[in-house]
Amino acid sequence: MEENSFLFAFALTVFAGLSTGVGSVMAFFSKSFNHKFLAGALGFSAGVMIYVSLVEIFAKAKDSLVVIYGTKQGYWITVLAYFVGMGVIALIDKMVPSFENPHEVKVIKSDAFEQDRKNKLMRMGVFSALAIAIHNFPEGLATFIGALQNPAMGISIAVAVAIHNIPEGIAVSVPIYYATGSKKRAFFYSFLSGFAEPVGAVVGFFLLKQFFSEATFGVVFAAVAGIMVYISLDELLPTAEEYGKHHVSIAGLIAGMMVMALSLVLFA
Repeated sequence: MEENSFLFAFALTVFAGLSTGVGSVMAFFSKSFNHKFLAGALGFSAGVMIYVSLVEIFAKAKDSLVVIYGTKQGYWITVLAYFVGMGVIALIDKMVPSFENPHEVKVIKSDAFEQDRKNKLMRMGVFSALAIAIHNFPEGLATFIGALQNPAMGISIAVAVAIHNIPEGIAVSVPIYYATGSKKRAFFYSFLSGFAEPVGAVVGFFLLKQFFSEATFGVVFAAVAGIMVYISLDELLPTAEEYGKHHVSIAGLIAGMMVMALSLVLFA
């Protein structure tokens, strides 16, 4: 594997993960926060991730496994790996208590909280940061593997994941900011939670590297497709609905699919 390909994939993963910091900055200016825009952007991100997962990533995984195991067995392994990927991210999700779950994103206003609730807010923010860090491990691996396989596809995945990480940054930074009054501290925790994404990518890659073959690649890629579809359905679309009207989210979803389809056609 070329060093440039590795560095490019890692840079994309860093970009995607550290976009939680963008969420922090947006939260600090929540009075002018455009909820409708974020709803559309999250829908767009879901559209990109669902389309690329089902049309491109799943298909590449299937093609790779069919060559090795034959049509029927290869297809079965692809489908199994796809749902195992979903199961892994669902299990991680279930291990995170709903109170601290980063998917439960809400923009919190300072006048809604009293002085005696600062400790509770701080705890919420710290646990959200830890929960997001856990979720970002498989997301980082998905971005990294996608970029190694196809740089153009990797860019699309990285942008989609980056958009998805913005509200997670809000979930971490807002309660910590209102608990401590420190924007720097809130930003630091948010930034740190996003850093788990490139860490997850590198750790996951080197753990799998010694086992890498065409068969391993096919299984991992199918699992990545499952992870990305689950994230889209469980995180992105529900959060988009919370931030804006239903039709804004769906319009963003369709736009994301169209842009992803166009990019795949142009760079095929």
